[in-house]
Amino acid sequence: MNALEKKFRRIEPWVGLAEVQKQLHQGGAFLVSVDKTGRPNAMTIGWALLGTAWYQPVLLVLVRPSRYTHGCLVYSGEFTVNVPFGKMEKELEFCGEKSGRDVDKFRELGLRWEKGREVSVPVLTDCELIYECRVIAKVDVDPTEIISQEVRTKYYAQGNLHTLFFGEVKAAWQARPES
Repeated sequence: MNALEKKFRRIEPWVGLAEVQKQLHQGGAFLVSVDKTGRPNAMTIGWALLGTAWYQPVLLVLVRPSRYTHGCLVYSGEFTVNVPFGKMEKELEFCGEKSGRDVDKFRELGLRWEKGREVSVPVLTDCELIYECRVIAKVDVDPTEIISQEVRTKYYAQGNLHTLFFGEVKAAWQARPES
């Protein structure tokens, strides 16, 4: 049993989905990938979809091309989503405001991590739920395909549309209860 398995138990990706959605809406989660030098980067996300596509569990994350994380995802082809239920507010805020281009967020925040078991991207060991994902498709949002005027106006008035990264869920982990 490796260190990840000592603190976490492997679960089906659907376990805790309602709590994940609540956390995304109320505080966010960490999307982690690595850059070309292998340096990890964490970005706060508030939008994600978990479901089935191509007969496999898939976690869809949305990242704008202007974000440093976008290049990390394209380069590495892997990511983790790390969900801290009701905690790590300061870290989530920092990772949502600062760019990995300018600051090493892991060092600056002292984020505790280890290498994922199924992907080479780090997982954050202070989170309660973790998804390890391999990118299997990416789609750039086409502005002409956004039917809702409200969505176009509210989220894309300045352009900078998201890329949808479809991540095959290679493993999902839930923190073991503390004894």
